[in-house]
Amino acid sequence: MWSDPVADMLTRIRNSARNKAKHVMIPRSNVKCAICQVLKDEGFIEGFDEIDDGVQGKIRVTLKYGPRGEIVLNQLKRESKGGRRLFVGVEEIPKVLNGLGIAILSTSRGVMSDRKCREQRVGGELLCTVY
Repeated sequence: MWSDPVADMLTRIRNSARNKAKHVMIPRSNVKCAICQVLKDEGFIEGFDEIDDGVQGKIRVTLKYGPRGEIVLNQLKRESKGGRRLFVGVEEIPKVLNGLGIAILSTSRGVMSDRKCREQRVGGELLCTVY
């Protein structure tokens, strides 16, 4: 049993990207699906599919690489952890690499990127940063 399933998901994606894998399989949960949707919308992964296996389900994430095979996901960092939850207001949302990266937040309106949070003027739990 994992103590932090989101950190496990980020580690699986990070390791697969470094190994130049095409796909990575992750146990399914609603939060993980929402994080994958944000990564897809922001252009960090090509896509993801939900696979029903009769138990929990799986998510197959299709990783994205540049035209010469360079890694698009350079860093995935878990910010809010089990022992230290990190909540930020709309003014405190960090700009990752001056806007080149994204921060993913869990808000009262769902999981969304830092850009959408600023647009909708809502803060929440800072899940991870990506660039």
